[in-house]
Amino acid sequence: MGGTNPYIEDVDAPLPTRAYRITFQPSGEVVEVDPARLPYSREGLPGSLLEIAIAHDVDIDHACGGVCACSTCHVIVEAGGESCNPTSEDEEDMLDNAPGVRPDSRLACQAVPDGSADVVVTIPDWNRNAVKESHG
Repeated sequence: MGGTNPYIEDVDAPLPTRAYRITFQPSGEVVEVDPARLPYSREGLPGSLLEIAIAHDVDIDHACGGVCACSTCHVIVEAGGESCNPTSEDEEDMLDNAPGVRPDSRLACQAVPDGSADVVVTIPDWNRNAVKESHG
């Protein structure tokens, strides 16, 4: 899946220029992000939390394929949120449909860290997909 959503405005989210870490909670898995390897796929914006998570086998549900057309990839950015691109109006509209929204909530498909800080992300209990699909 993946691609683009023709019904939303383009988001200005430049890729990072320096390496940084993302810690995914509650598992505590730490991903070292190398900007030279981005983008990994077409799931979410290039360099998004979703794209990075998927590339490192961190499960974040994303029913729409990461095109900001649902709220299933809702995450909480506990630390490093200031390094992410600003929340767009389209993302805010989708977050209105997510359960448990907090001021530091983001859609993982839309949040792109710039590498200026390490990031800590909590994946809510209801968003963890226990089913693994094979990549083969």
